[in-house]
Amino acid sequence: MGSSSFPQPNSNWSEQKNKLFENALAIYDKDSPDRWRNIASFVGETTEEEVKKQYEILLDDIKRIRPSATAKLQES
Repeated sequence: MGSSSFPQPNSNWSEQKNKLFENALAIYDKDSPDRWRNIASFVGETTEEEVKKQYEILLDDIKRIRPSATAKLQES
């Protein structure tokens, strides 16, 4: 595969781990204290930096699918 301007998905994340991540995003919104630490703890076996990277990947995926939805997510 050629180079891309989008971050590459974390191949270490299983479908189950991604589901936990999505659920954690619903629980810990942008106003939650220690959001990224709490999400990392909820997902388990990951760091704040890894969940932040995964969030950027999610935003990029959504941007490719629905560009107008990205602005709302970046606010969260």
